[in-house]
Amino acid sequence: MAVSGDRTASPPFGRFFLPGPTAVRREVLEAQTAAMMGHRGPGIQALMEELQKGLKDVFRTERPVFIAGASATGFMEAAVRNSGPGCILALTNGAFGERFEAIGRACGLDVEVLSVPWGESQYPDRISQRLAARDYEAVTVVHSETSTGALNDIEAIARVVREHPGTLLLVDSVTGVGGAEMRTDAWGPDFVLTGSQKAMALPPGMAFSVASDAMMARAEKAPGRGMYFDLVEYAANMEKLQTPTTPPLSLLYALKTQLAAIGEETMEGRWQRHLDMARRTWAWVDEMHGSGVDVSVLAPEGSRAPTVTCVCLPDETGGPAVVKAMADRGWVIGGGYGKLKGATIRIGHMGDHTVNELEELLDVLGDVLR
Repeated sequence: MAVSGDRTASPPFGRFFLPGPTAVRREVLEAQTAAMMGHRGPGIQALMEELQKGLKDVFRTERPVFIAGASATGFMEAAVRNSGPGCILALTNGAFGERFEAIGRACGLDVEVLSVPWGESQYPDRISQRLAARDYEAVTVVHSETSTGALNDIEAIARVVREHPGTLLLVDSVTGVGGAEMRTDAWGPDFVLTGSQKAMALPPGMAFSVASDAMMARAEKAPGRGMYFDLVEYAANMEKLQTPTTPPLSLLYALKTQLAAIGEETMEGRWQRHLDMARRTWAWVDEMHGSGVDVSVLAPEGSRAPTVTCVCLPDETGGPAVVKAMADRGWVIGGGYGKLKGATIRIGHMGDHTVNELEELLDVLGDVLR
């Protein structure tokens, strides 16, 4: 139980609804205590082969899933560095779309921006018009925008980008993969990345990605792809069921345990559970509004992520005060992000949480807001 007023203490599982890192089951945490082994021998190859089966199911791909000892930001940088030196079109509708933009600029690339207001989702027709106006090496987009709870339609955006064969689609699905539907092979994005600590409900420290044939062909010619996130090296090592650098072995043990549980639930079941939690949260916001509490969901209907909801608060209610009041009661939620910090709160209903646990959270949050 969290000590009153101490937001550094960890509440028991079922009371931690931060939009990342998410709560991790004890079984998964304990898996990290397994013994060390060499990372260039048959043991790691057997482990990696097993992990690939589960990860391919999570991403819905037949391609290798790269594993990095890094945060997802590392694979965001890999995406832009390996896609070539030309101009990138960054689609922004929140803080993490803007991070993709900033990473492109930090890597010395020419970056143009197509933005919509925070909370909204990108419009495929506008993207199509922009792509028709000039050539781009790549388009960057965030699947589930953690800062706003908005969901971009990757299937529709990928369809638009495919009309321009020289342009790659690079997708940050950090709060998407593992909780929101993602069908990598069927939808056809060229690079999809996520982190371990969000909907996959693992400890922080790993990133996962899938690259298309077109992405790999581009990477082979990219002059500034660097060393640590060189996708050509990732692919070469994956053929040997290894990683280019020392893998986070203890985290791989946790991943093995979690992938087994995900397989039992099935990805369809996991997608549905996340959607059920999201719908209950949205309905609760409507109920609160109907009872006289002036709250609303930031993202409009039809453009909401199933993993995180950003709730707009009454003018007189500060987001940090609500977060603190919940912590005093032993619950953890997220505050608003960036320019939304004071006016919103965020509920991370993802990972291994259930609707029943969510109901308990919403009851307490309702009392705080009233």
